[in-house]
Amino acid sequence: MEILVVGAGLSGATIARVLADNGYTITLIERRDHVAGNAFDFINSHGIRIHKYGPHLFHTSDAKVVGFLSRFTEWIPYQHRVKAKLEDGRLVTLPVNRETAHIVGEENILDVFYRPYTKKMWGVDMEELDSSVLQRVEVRSDLNDLYFPSDSFQALPAAGYTSLVEEMLKHRSIKVQLCREFETGMEREFGHTFNSMSIDEYFGAYNGLLPYRSMKFHHYDIPIPNIFPVAVVNFTHSERFTRATEWKNFPGHGLSEGWTSITVEEPCDFRDNDFERYYPVKDSDGCNRALYQKYNAMVPPNMTFIGRCGLYVYLDMHQAVSSALATANRFKSKNPV
Repeated sequence: MEILVVGAGLSGATIARVLADNGYTITLIERRDHVAGNAFDFINSHGIRIHKYGPHLFHTSDAKVVGFLSRFTEWIPYQHRVKAKLEDGRLVTLPVNRETAHIVGEENILDVFYRPYTKKMWGVDMEELDSSVLQRVEVRSDLNDLYFPSDSFQALPAAGYTSLVEEMLKHRSIKVQLCREFETGMEREFGHTFNSMSIDEYFGAYNGLLPYRSMKFHHYDIPIPNIFPVAVVNFTHSERFTRATEWKNFPGHGLSEGWTSITVEEPCDFRDNDFERYYPVKDSDGCNRALYQKYNAMVPPNMTFIGRCGLYVYLDMHQAVSSALATANRFKSKNPV
C-alpha cells in the first residue's frame, strides 16, 4: 500500500518510519524547505545551534518513545532549569518553589507569574482558559529547581533535532518532497493519508476557523560571552514578550567565546503571523474542542489526522511521538502488507 504523509515533523516522520519498516511505500510532503517541523534547528554563523521555532526540550518517562528515538540519535543529558525575571530585575526559580514564593509572597504568585504571562501568551484572561493549561506549570512547596522534576529521561539529541529526523527518514521506502504543499485531491492517489495540517484548513474552514496562538521569533547575535545563567528566562512584566532563550546555555549548542545568540518570543494570534499555527487554544467552556469535533466527524475513511494541528491538542514532543507510534501500529495491524 502506498501511503501519503503530510508534514515532516515528529508525528509525520515517526509514522513514515514505522510504516516503512513494515513494508509500506511512503511519500512524505512538507511545505517548508526543511524537515523536523517546529523542532528544526541549525548552526548559525557563530557556531551556535539555534532552534528556529523556539526551544524544544525532550523529557519523558515513556521508555518506548526513548527506545524508538534512540535508534536515530545519541543523547546529551540535560535537566532544564528556568528563571523568571521580576520587574525589579531579580531572577527567581520557575516553576514557583518555596524560595520563589517567599521572595514574591504567596499572595502575589497568581498576579506575578500567571496572570500577565497568560494574557500575553494566550490573548485572554486567565479565567477564560481551561485549568489544565495553567496546571502545566504547578506551584511547588519544596526547593526543587527543575522544570520537569518528574520525568526519568531528560536529554537533547547530540547532533540536533534536524539530524534526528533526517536519520529517521533515511529509508529506501520513504520519498521526501520539501517545499510541497498539500493539494485537495492528492489523497486520492494513495491508499491512506496521515495528515498533520490543521483540520479546519483541510476543510476550507467550512465550519469556521479554529483559533490558534502563534509566535514571532526575534533572533539576536550579541558580541558578549553570556547574558543569562540559564537557557530560558521568562518575563513577568506586561510587555508583549514572554521569554528569551540563550542558546549557548544548552549543552552541545556551541562554545563561541566572543558571541552569544538569543531569541525573544512574541505571542500573537495566528492570523497576525501569516496563519502560522503553533498552539491550539483550550478554552474553559470547551467551544473550540466542540468545533474540532465537527470537523473530525467529516474526516474521510482513508485519512487520519495527526499532530498538534490535526488533533487540535497541545502535545509535547514525547507525546507526539507516542501518539504517532500508536497510530501507526493500529494502522498496520488493520492493514497488513
